[in-house]
Amino acid sequence: MIQYVLTPSAGKRLIGKAVAERITKSKAIKSATIAIIAGTTNGYIAEELLLNLGQSEDFCRKRFFRGITPSPGITTTKSGRFPDESQFPGDVIIQNGTWLKGKTIYDIKGNLQTGDIIIKGANCVNLCSKKAGVLIGHPEGGTIIAALQANIGKRVELIIPVGLEKRVCDDIDSIALSLNSPKATGPRLIPVTGNIITELQAIHYLSGCNANLVSAGGVLGAEGAVWIAIEGNDRQLKQAKQLLDSVIEEPLFAI
Repeated sequence: MIQYVLTPSAGKRLIGKAVAERITKSKAIKSATIAIIAGTTNGYIAEELLLNLGQSEDFCRKRFFRGITPSPGITTTKSGRFPDESQFPGDVIIQNGTWLKGKTIYDIKGNLQTGDIIIKGANCVNLCSKKAGVLIGHPEGGTIIAALQANIGKRVELIIPVGLEKRVCDDIDSIALSLNSPKATGPRLIPVTGNIITELQAIHYLSGCNANLVSAGGVLGAEGAVWIAIEGNDRQLKQAKQLLDSVIEEPLFAI
């Protein structure tokens, strides 16, 4: 067994590599539509996937988000967005292997069909119930509503990448009931199910090892970090070590 401490940014890079590798190896990458909805973790996925496709030159993930949770003192709108969104690049929409620059989920949602893939991040995850939750700032539900329309209405696959630092213990349906109450203030929340990918699933997919969260927290830049114990055979552990060594010093997220 080996153990690693991963910061949230290292976890985002790890998840990015796993989701990008999975999609690159699928038939969908050349014959379907892949919609990567803007978000901080999804920025790493887009970066890795476009790199695999040889189309990463014009992509920058620094403003690849709509709502964001910054440190106190950084100004955002009531819906959690930056007042100046002039640098927002749109979502990353890949159709038949080609990046359609400047497009968003709203431009293509009506044309999505079974076999296509939507990637949408989350704000909380319950590891036991395998359910995630997305905070809602937009009065009409935001991009998760567009994603769910395609997922439920047309059986478009929904991949939900979410870091372990967003884990919660309470039932996500109960959290949603509380936050969505007419008496509540602040963001609302919608529970979602789909193919949830945390650092644990990413390690298993890329190395074959079994990974477990065994501790968490830290200081001096490791705030929000997770301590992961990894088990497998010698070949798998070697592969996991090479993988984690490649992401462990990922710089903190910056814009």
